[in-house]
Amino acid sequence: MNQGPEIRPASTVILLRDSNEGIETLLLKRNKALVFAGGFWVFPGGSLDPEDLAHAGGDQEAASRIAAAREAHEECGQQPLPEDMILLSHWTTPEAEPRRFATWIYAAPLRNDEEVKIDGGEIHDHRWLTVSTALEEHRHGNLAMLPPTWMTLITVGRYTNVAEFIEGERESPVPYVLPVLCSHEDKMVALYQGDAGYDAADPSQQGARHRAQWRDDGWDYAYEGVSDEFPPLLEQV
Repeated sequence: MNQGPEIRPASTVILLRDSNEGIETLLLKRNKALVFAGGFWVFPGGSLDPEDLAHAGGDQEAASRIAAAREAHEECGQQPLPEDMILLSHWTTPEAEPRRFATWIYAAPLRNDEEVKIDGGEIHDHRWLTVSTALEEHRHGNLAMLPPTWMTLITVGRYTNVAEFIEGERESPVPYVLPVLCSHEDKMVALYQGDAGYDAADPSQQGARHRAQWRDDGWDYAYEGVSDEFPPLLEQV
């Protein structure tokens, strides 16, 4: 029986610094030729290496922090500290994808102002942007990103500075998310647990709505009529 692609443990870290205009983050543009998220803007990250696990004594979550720090250094020359990382969420790639990852998403302040250095191979471009600017450019079609990246930026964007973000998110619940990807009305939809169509992978089913749907101005998040068993992935206002 075909078990599908192996799910590889991975991690990513959103790098944060303060500016006069608000919190800034570093976004990296992946090579368009890459199978996974080619051409998309992402945070530094990648798969866990055996050395990461060995260094962490086999503890996968501890290894994910080490891997996130290592990848940030390899991909863009930045050096976040594993002990500074705040765990925000954990996402598993949908079953339909040819490559699947179980990814810890962290956020970390940068203590030093390091020069950004990209390799020009896997990463083709980089931009330091305020979170608000990144979200605005996404709405205008200039920054293609996947829902986990977009939602992480929205979460960070609720805060005015890095210290406030760390205080607000340090003890927040960590959602574990397995989306179901499908198409609805010729638009890409990611269904999350609690959506009426989640189990059947059918976004047209009537009932609760817990999904991200691609619109002409970027992703849109809906959370309506969902059981309390499945909390929202974004703060509801």
